[in-house]
Amino acid sequence: MEWNVGLQGIGVVLGMALVFGAAVHVLLARASTAWIGLIAGVAFLVGGLLVSEGLFGWATVEELQPNIDGLSFDEALFGGLIVGALVTFATWWARRGGHRPVTHA
Repeated sequence: MEWNVGLQGIGVVLGMALVFGAAVHVLLARASTAWIGLIAGVAFLVGGLLVSEGLFGWATVEELQPNIDGLSFDEALFGGLIVGALVTFATWWARRGGHRPVTHA
């Protein structure tokens, strides 16, 4: 695997991760842990970089558009959203204690 993403590409995926983490924090901080925004943002960053560079790092600039300083933008967004959403759901699920059956008093 060859990592050819530059500083501008890392900045773009980092900005997307910050927005995703902030949105998750606003929506789920009261229903989960106070750290859920940070956890979601880091998961988005890792997922975005791994999909852009790990799965599509072989592609040329002409094959994948838009390409921002080596970052395959669409692929990074897709990978970040998928990994970020899965990790966010897992964190929320674990924090609430898993499945609790409904009891009627």
